[in-house]
Amino acid sequence: MSKENGKALLPAGLQDILFPAAAHEAAVTEGLIAAVARAGYERIKPPLLEFEQSLFSGTGQALSQQTFRLMDPISQGMMGVRADITPQAVRVATTRLRNRPRPLRLCYAGEILQIRGSHLRPERQFRQVGAELIGASAAEADAEVILHAVDALEQVGVRGVSVDLNMPTVVSALMTRAGRTGADAQNLREALDRKDAAEVARQVSAPWAELFLGLLDTTGPAEQVLARACALNLNGAAREALDRVERVVGLLRTARTDLSLTLDLVEHRGFEYHTGLSFIFFAPTVRGELGRGGRYDLQADGSATGFTLYMDTVLRALPEPEQPRRLYLPHGTPYRDGVDLREEGWITIAGLQAEDTIHAAARAQNCAHIFVDGQVVATEGTTNR
Repeated sequence: MSKENGKALLPAGLQDILFPAAAHEAAVTEGLIAAVARAGYERIKPPLLEFEQSLFSGTGQALSQQTFRLMDPISQGMMGVRADITPQAVRVATTRLRNRPRPLRLCYAGEILQIRGSHLRPERQFRQVGAELIGASAAEADAEVILHAVDALEQVGVRGVSVDLNMPTVVSALMTRAGRTGADAQNLREALDRKDAAEVARQVSAPWAELFLGLLDTTGPAEQVLARACALNLNGAAREALDRVERVVGLLRTARTDLSLTLDLVEHRGFEYHTGLSFIFFAPTVRGELGRGGRYDLQADGSATGFTLYMDTVLRALPEPEQPRRLYLPHGTPYRDGVDLREEGWITIAGLQAEDTIHAAARAQNCAHIFVDGQVVATEGTTNR
């Protein structure tokens, strides 16, 4: 490998984002933030690095194995590069903003870095956009964050957004009642995640087998799943969790009769720290998740719910951005003319020295138009755009 090629080599999972993709990502990011800001979510900007003791507190514990660590040469304390912004938003809410009235609505956007990518998302660095509703425990809060996430995605151009709802606490509550703990609980959870009915039946005896096997059938359109789940003999905390799902589905359906809602009462992977209704956003035109979120507990603020959108997937769900209108200003064009043209929406490229051939100079700068004698004309040899 040559030295020049070596300079361009980046670690696995990291990449340069060039034009026009970088500008497109920035514009979509701001569009998403603007959408939730109009609903009262106030923007914060946490730092890229924090000390471990704050980064891994509360919900951040689940990310400790995905976090790059380094030592701060000033304090000699260990720091971590954020692998998710949600724990930082929680820290800001419970420290800097602890005296603000609840519920507290926050939004954010920024880059995150993770040690490992996944099969569907091999990238280790990507941008997140999210919002948190802190200090509100009502079902209306769960419905609010879901609806605002869907609205924001639709406002930037994503079509056909669907929401897959999950309630991981149903299985947890049932395991507690059945006395399944430790390795036994983990083995059963893994069998449920695989939807392995034979293995579930092998691990669980009557009278619990009927309930756990019945939960395997609770996947599909939300209303149909709720009907099947309500027919199960669930009680206690499991029934309360199911009632909560039913309440949120009713609120979502009242607000958006057209919204595609599915429900999976068994799914747990990726929701390990969630303590209530959780959800994933999908679009029909792209593989992988547009984002996810859900309810989680706070030590001092009761509970919160929120969502995080993954910009790499969001951008793949969008059509290609329109090409900007680029206009070449030959050398000597008055500066004021350029100001006026930019106000009209043109991107202007100014010639910095006298051109032998203006049209060739314009084509070299990817300009489909030239400003000549006070008029905008098409560049010879290009197509108008």
